[in-house]
Order: sequence, then C-alpha cells, then structure tokens
Amino acid sequence: MDMQDGSREVMLVEVGMRDGLQNEPTPVATASRLAMIEALLAAGVRRFEVVSFVHPGMVPQMADAEALVAGLPDRPDASYIGLTLNERGLDRALATREGGRRGIDEVGCVVVASETFSRRNQGRGIGAVVAATRAIVRRARSEGMRSTVMISAAFGCPFEGAVAPQRVLGLVEELAAESPDELSLADTIGVAVPAQVEELFAAARARVPHIPWRAHFHDTRNTGIANCWAAVRAGVRRIDASLGGLGGCPFAPAATGNTASEDVLYLLHRSGFATGIDLAAMIAATKRMEQIVGHALPGSLARAGDFVPRPSAATSGTP
Repeated sequence: MDMQDGSREVMLVEVGMRDGLQNEPTPVATASRLAMIEALLAAGVRRFEVVSFVHPGMVPQMADAEALVAGLPDRPDASYIGLTLNERGLDRALATREGGRRGIDEVGCVVVASETFSRRNQGRGIGAVVAATRAIVRRARSEGMRSTVMISAAFGCPFEGAVAPQRVLGLVEELAAESPDELSLADTIGVAVPAQVEELFAAARARVPHIPWRAHFHDTRNTGIANCWAAVRAGVRRIDASLGGLGGCPFAPAATGNTASEDVLYLLHRSGFATGIDLAAMIAATKRMEQIVGHALPGSLARAGDFVPRPSAATSGTP
C-alpha cells in the first residue's frame, strides 16, 4: 500500500518488538513477544519491525530472532521487517524464507550520519556502511525482498553534536541511487525540533520524490509527538512508533524510548487522519506490555485514556 503525500491516511510502523525491546535489561520471552504481535494485529497494526539479525553478544534481547520469525502469524495482510546491518544479517533474514516458509518480508538497513557513532554502532565508518548497505539492497531485491534504508542520527549525534543537513542530504542521494523501496530519517537520540524536521524532510523529499519516506523519532526531550506532526506536514505518510514508548538505542548514551504508538494514533485520529488501527485496543495492549516487562511505560495515553468529546451545552440544549 503506497500512501501519497496528500492522502489522509498514515501508516504506523510498530517498532516496539525490536527497537523497543532491545533496550530492556532482561530479554522478553519469545512466546510473550508473539502474543503481543497477535494482540497488535487484532488492533489493526499491519507492519512491524520484529527482530534484528545481529550478534547475540551485542544485543542479547534479539538472540531468539529465528525462533520468533518461525512463530509469526502467517497473515497475508501483514508485513514483518528484520533489521540487517551486514551481509551476515541478510543471510539470516533470507534463511527464514527457505523451504517455502513465510519468513521475513522486508529488510531494514541503517546508515548512521555521524562517523563516530557509525563506528561505535556498527564498527565501521560511514563510507564502508554505505557500500555494504547498497550491496544488501541489491541482493535483497534479487531475492524478491523489499528494503528500507534508514539514515539514523540525522538530526544530532551523542558524540559529535549537530549533524549538518548537507551531510544527510548527501547520504540521501547516494543511497537513493540504489532504489530501495523506502527511505527513512531517524532522530535516534531525540534532539530534533519540528522546524528542523519539516525543513529536512522537505529537502529530502525534493531531492528524492520517487521513493516513499518514513520518519522515526525518539521522545528523549519531549518533542517526539511534535516531530511526528512536523513530518506529516512535510508530506511523510509512514511513521514509526513503539507500543507505550518502549525503547532506546543501547549504543547511544541517555537515549530514551521511541514515540509511543498510542500517543501518535491519538494525534493522527484527532487531526483527521486514518490509520486503520483501534486506539482502545492499542491502549489495552500497552497495559499488557507493562505487565510483561514489569514496569510502567512512558507513553501518556495509556495513563490518561482516550478523549471522547461530548456535545456542548449550546448544541445539546442544556441551560
């Protein structure tokens, strides 16, 4: 499903089962994660980031990647994304589809816009990561698998500070040359403000108008929701969010959770956008997730609840 920039539909990409849970101190059982995915499907979510194919020593929370993929509901209307940072990760993603199995539907690749963060996050500089990413996109396409390329730390780096927009736009053009199915900009450490978001996405979409764009925000400095709205205003119609605001990057100091899925849904629905997702069911799923991880989650709506407007005195005839 492709959503054009003028549509009143927005696709929410649920990243809690991967980006969210990777920062939990204790890995969540495979069965519990699969139960949550079932609950999210019942709520109307149709696109998920479910695992990362990385070394379990680096991210032990994702050590069960293959087992989880094997248990995913075989829904023709759902799409499952696996993060692949190198060729070995792609090998593992492709192996989930062997023997006629459903497996992973899409691979997600990450290029960090900061040299220092790139080396700490992926053990290689930007140039090497770009070359590897382009190879992954080519190979995924040849295997019939869709790909997304995310430029992370696009608005700031925990080690180098501000990231120049021209550096990000240069990466946009270089990566777009490989024609991935989707491009994304991520505020990995939650430093962006809406004016920056609107400006950078507008510039990126102007340079690459033929590839769909996706946005990924962390709420570290309480600007996640505002940044989601800025991205929508800039024409983005695919927004990442995490159930209850789960998450944070384990390689970025002090990075807190993603923007909460239910908070994003409230913003979109009350602003006249359709998502196909039931907000009450998402709130219930968040409360269930809190029981699984054993602590409260930072999202606001699960605590406050939805708002159902009532007729005013003027319209109801009440004196």
